[in-house]
Amino acid sequence: MRLLTSITSHGFGHAAQALVVLNALMTRRPDIELHIATTVPKPFLAGRLAHPFTCHVHSTDFGLKMASALDIDRAASAAAYAAQAQMWDSLVEAEIGFLSALSPDLLLADIPYIPLAAAHKLGIPAVGLCSLNWAGIYRHYFHDRPEADAVLERLISAYSSARVFLTPEPFMPMPELDNTRAIGPLARTGSNRRDEIDAQLGLKPDDRLVLIALGGVQGRLPVERWPVIPGVHWLVQTGWKVERPGFHAIESLEMPFTDILASSDALLGKIGYGTVTECAVNATPMLYIPRADWPEEPYLAGWMEGHGAIARVDVDQAETGDLSQALQALLAQPPSSPPALTGAEEAVQRLLEVYGG
Repeated sequence: MRLLTSITSHGFGHAAQALVVLNALMTRRPDIELHIATTVPKPFLAGRLAHPFTCHVHSTDFGLKMASALDIDRAASAAAYAAQAQMWDSLVEAEIGFLSALSPDLLLADIPYIPLAAAHKLGIPAVGLCSLNWAGIYRHYFHDRPEADAVLERLISAYSSARVFLTPEPFMPMPELDNTRAIGPLARTGSNRRDEIDAQLGLKPDDRLVLIALGGVQGRLPVERWPVIPGVHWLVQTGWKVERPGFHAIESLEMPFTDILASSDALLGKIGYGTVTECAVNATPMLYIPRADWPEEPYLAGWMEGHGAIARVDVDQAETGDLSQALQALLAQPPSSPPALTGAEEAVQRLLEVYGG
């Protein structure tokens, strides 16, 4: 069986979600020839996928155009969707050429729509997978635009062409689709390696370690302007080039990201599916920065409240570093029961049913 997985490159969350399923699938069926089409960096994929695969630097969707790590460029996003609708037939034909060259037996899409439309025309069985879809996101922001009906018709038709669209918990409602099937959450568990981290970074036993993760979307916080919070150390990406005491590069630890997450006292980041679910299953409290008018937020935050410690901080607080009180309150929250990770096996079962194997 040759499986092609097409992954949206809007941040790393879609890849993280799909890779949980692919790991479970390849463990059960190591004979599968796996291809992944995305512009998510291959090292990220390889770091989360314990099986061989062929990576194709290929992308057909953009999700949303971003003005910063937290802010959507609405004008650019709307214009890009309008242009895509006008070029729809040629884009689908180009993807038909890409799929024909690979000749997969099954397509898994999280959540590009053009590959689904192309697979439908070729008669390739396809499965959608995501806690949201771009049709629902587009409708939320751009439903009143003159071209909205034409855009939505194409997106919904593509998603509806999948044999099934798997929606891992917690998911955003999708009333526009009639082929959805709910599954359990998708996330990875890590190993708590705090003793190793403390030794490497020279942390004291009562120091707090907070991981800053913005979900793979480009941009940074102005941490150079933040006040010092005594006893709190921060983990940031090497690319931020932060040179001040109390800040450490994530990459310097040379550990899997999920191990670092499981070893941290808290995470500070934007709310997103992968961040929320991995904080929940690894019992890592989450201090989240809201994304302006992000329709998925109430479903993610509400679910996390039942499975872990979570608190919201304003964008201004994240910009200025006014986080001390919020962090103390977050760490004082009582522990919750982590969710059962049933989603991967449920997704694997559905994929194999669709394939017929």
